[in-house]
Amino acid sequence: VQAGSPILHGYFRSSCSWRVRIAFALKGVEYDQLPVNLIKDGGQQLAVIQYIDETRPGPRLLPADPKARAQVRMISDLIASGIQPLQNLYVIQKIGAEKMQWSQHFIDRGFQALEPILKQTAGKYCVGDEISMADICLVPQVYNAERFKVDVGKYPTIKRLNEALLEIEAFQVSHPSRQPDTPDDLRA
Repeated sequence: VQAGSPILHGYFRSSCSWRVRIAFALKGVEYDQLPVNLIKDGGQQLAVIQYIDETRPGPRLLPADPKARAQVRMISDLIASGIQPLQNLYVIQKIGAEKMQWSQHFIDRGFQALEPILKQTAGKYCVGDEISMADICLVPQVYNAERFKVDVGKYPTIKRLNEALLEIEAFQVSHPSRQPDTPDDLRA
């Protein structure tokens, strides 16, 4: 652990940890990681990304324009609060044998709400042509959708945005398959 570097307490496959890793990578922030058992220790929130945005130089993760900023927050909240929590490890373990159908149902439901919003707000990225917190939320959620065998092709805007974002280095280096605590069989 480097003195003065932020420490991310996270889990390789956690959507929340992944969002923070993307934000650090976009801002060029060096950080240390300490693996956390999510079953015992819980998760994180979007507030961390907003804190990083407000305290670190680099590209803005929340646009300066109030309307665009509101759109970014709406999309981020829809994903981080309306879709993703229903695939948390703890929830999935409680669901048991029905976890695949459960996850598919709620991801599809969330994507059905998200797709028309993104059709209105998207440019190159979720809101216009600059990467934002909404993009940071989208990529981990699409990863979860693919993990639970959701047909992402039914959502062409989501699919297009995800593919564009996965070409960006910050999204590649933060990917769950490239983390220190990733099990060997899941490494890229």
